[in-house]
Amino acid sequence: MRRLYTSLPLKMKCFSRYLPYIFRPPNTILSSSCHTEADIISTVEFNSTGEFLATGDKGGRVVIFQREQENKNQPHRRGEYNVYSTFQSHEPEFDYLKSLEIEEKINKIRWLPQQNAAYFLLSTNDKTVKLWKVSERDKRPEGYNLKDEDGRIRDPCTITSLRVPVLRPMDLMVEATPRRVFSNAHTYHINSISVNSDYETYMSADDLRINLWNLEITNRSFNIVDIKPTNMEELTEVITAAEFHPHNCNTFVYSSSKGTIRLCDMRSSALCDNHSKLFEEPEDPSNRSFFSEIISSISDVKFNHSGRYIMTRDYLTVKVWDLNMENRPIETYQVHDYLRSKLCSLYENDCIFDKFESVWNGSDSVIMTGSYNNFFRMFDRNTKRDVTLEASRENSKPRAILKPRKVCVGGKRRKDEISVDSLDFSKKILHTAWHPSENIIAVAATNNLYIFQDKVN
Repeated sequence: MRRLYTSLPLKMKCFSRYLPYIFRPPNTILSSSCHTEADIISTVEFNSTGEFLATGDKGGRVVIFQREQENKNQPHRRGEYNVYSTFQSHEPEFDYLKSLEIEEKINKIRWLPQQNAAYFLLSTNDKTVKLWKVSERDKRPEGYNLKDEDGRIRDPCTITSLRVPVLRPMDLMVEATPRRVFSNAHTYHINSISVNSDYETYMSADDLRINLWNLEITNRSFNIVDIKPTNMEELTEVITAAEFHPHNCNTFVYSSSKGTIRLCDMRSSALCDNHSKLFEEPEDPSNRSFFSEIISSISDVKFNHSGRYIMTRDYLTVKVWDLNMENRPIETYQVHDYLRSKLCSLYENDCIFDKFESVWNGSDSVIMTGSYNNFFRMFDRNTKRDVTLEASRENSKPRAILKPRKVCVGGKRRKDEISVDSLDFSKKILHTAWHPSENIIAVAATNNLYIFQDKVN
C-alpha cells in the first residue's frame, strides 16, 4: 500500500501558527505520484476516544492507526499515530441477476463504543455492511494432548498420559475478524451508515431507502424510509446522507439531492415517509441558474454533539440549522464561492458532482470541510474567522510553518495568493475527521493521509 502519512500541528486560537512534522509507518512508501485507483482513501473516522483512527480505500482495505503514548523524552512528537492493523474488508463481487459489478470501495466506517478489550467497527461498500472485531493476542496455547508441537494429529495409541495445556507469551498480534455480514437489503448504493445511541441498532441508507438493523441479526432489517415512486420516471430526488440523533434513539435525519433535510421520529410510525420536520431554505430567484439544483444537493449531514443543531454541506457552502427553526439556517459559510464562475467547466469534468464531507470539532465551535487543490477550510463559529490551509507534501517539511492560503479571483495577484485559474481540481479533500476531544484532525487527500494537531508551545 502506497501512502503518505503526515502529522501537522494545529493552533485553533491563532490559525496562522502551525508547526509540521512527518512520521513514517513501517514499510510505507512516501511517493504520492506512484499510486493506483485502489489506494485512494474513501473514508476517515476516529473512534469515540480518539485513540484509534480508521481509513478505508477504494481497494476495499481498512487501515487502523493507533495513537502512541506521549514520550517525555520527545515532547514534540506528542503521541503520533502509527499503523495498528490493516485488513481487507470487502472484495469485488458480481451480481449475476442484474449483471452488475459491485465495487470493493469502502464508502463509510463507523466505530462502535468499546465494551471489552476488543474493538468493533462497521464498514460498508455499495451493497454489504460488515461488523468487524479487532482484537489483540499476545499468548498462545501449548501442550495439546492430541497434537504434537508442529500441529500434526498424534496417534491416540501413543498417548500414555494427559497434560494440561498452558498459555505461553508470544509477539503481539492484532487480528481482524468479521463477526456479522449484513447483505441483500439494498437495491441501490449505500451512502451512509449510522450507529444508534442505544448501541443495539444501526441504519443504512441508499439512494431511495433507509433500513434499520439490529447488530445481532443479519438476515432481517426494517425499512423505515422509502421514497421510491411507483413510476421511476416520476423520481425527483434521492437520499444523499442520513444520521441518528446522538442522544435520542428514536430520532434521525436524512438529506436529499434537492437540498432539503428531513427530521423523522420512529415513534410516530413504523415507516417514516411522513417527516416530523422539513428544513429547507427558500431559493433566491436572482441566483437561479442551470446549476442551481446540482449545487444545492446536500452531500453530508451531521448532528452536533448536543443534538441541538444540524450541519449540512452542499457544493459551495456549509450551513448550520437549529432544530427549532426550519425555514432557514442560522449560519451559512462560503467554502469556495470563487468557483461560481467556473461551474460550467466543473460540470463538464464532473467535479460539480463531488461529495464533500464536513465535521465539527469536539466543542462544536469550529467546522472543517474540504475543497480543491488539496485545500481545506475551517470556520470559527464564535469569532466568525475562517482560514484556508493546504495539505501537501511540499508544505510538510519538518519543523516548518504551514501558512494560510488565499485564492485570487481577479485583478492583481499577490505573491502569496494562488489564482482561481491555477487550482488543480484533480486534487481534492473530500473526507475529513476531527478527534472527539482534542484539536487533532485527519485529512484525506487522494492516497495521502495528513494528521494535524495542536502547535507545541
